[in-house]
Amino acid sequence: MLKWMVKPLFAAFALALVTSAQAADLYVPPMAPPPPQIIEREVPTGNWYLRGDLNYHWSDLRGTEYTTYGCCGVVAPGTDDFDTTDLGGAFSLGAGIGYQISRHLRADFTADYWFDSDFRGTTTGICGGTVCTSVDSSSYEALLLMANAYVDLGTYHGVTPYLGAGIGGAYVMWDDLVNDANIGLAVHEGTKDWRFAWSLMAGASYCLTHNLQLDAGYRYTRIAGGRMFEESGMDVGPGFDDGFDVHEARAGLRYSFGGANPNCAVPQRVAYHAEPPYQMPAVYK
Repeated sequence: MLKWMVKPLFAAFALALVTSAQAADLYVPPMAPPPPQIIEREVPTGNWYLRGDLNYHWSDLRGTEYTTYGCCGVVAPGTDDFDTTDLGGAFSLGAGIGYQISRHLRADFTADYWFDSDFRGTTTGICGGTVCTSVDSSSYEALLLMANAYVDLGTYHGVTPYLGAGIGGAYVMWDDLVNDANIGLAVHEGTKDWRFAWSLMAGASYCLTHNLQLDAGYRYTRIAGGRMFEESGMDVGPGFDDGFDVHEARAGLRYSFGGANPNCAVPQRVAYHAEPPYQMPAVYK
């Protein structure tokens, strides 16, 4: 009797072992979630800014000339040049509004008022058979309106060097020219006119805060020539200047509103959990 019971028991035991092994093969432990990934979110660009500048400029005249109509009935009509000319330096104030297009490109519109630069010149001529010499004095001031574009060359430890160029116009205002000659004193009325102007700039800005930058640089401005003074009662005039080469040291502040300046703000670090990879279902073999 025991013999015929041994075979069924052995078969049942073997079946239990096989089933247990299959269950072990099918078990898949849960996959641990991946660690969060860190990304840097760039500071958005496209913000407006205001600027204010205090500057000092030096002006060089490219040439001056005036018309003579026959001084004392002797000198033939013609055109003559000043023997010497000199323009002093002066301060200027500027303001503007701009737009930061990207981290490396921005543009602004600026208005600068140049205070009086003193002019001093000398002339020599022949009047009535004698030498006429004079010392001339005047001054000029100007309103400069420019549209400018800049390339920011990257930010290094809060410092952003840049290059720029501008185009616009200058309203040049000459004061009366006082002609102190050995044959008498004459006053020529100064003139005012709009002239074409263009500029080249180089400088650097420094981040004081995320919104405020200190800006310092150099600007070269070339202004076209125009009328300088009118005719006087001594048959001399009008006078003309051939334009200015203006060298300017500039310093000021730029304030970004509507968001931080992208060259000053640190990119925001954001953590996120990536989607877990697709897991193939277990297949029994």
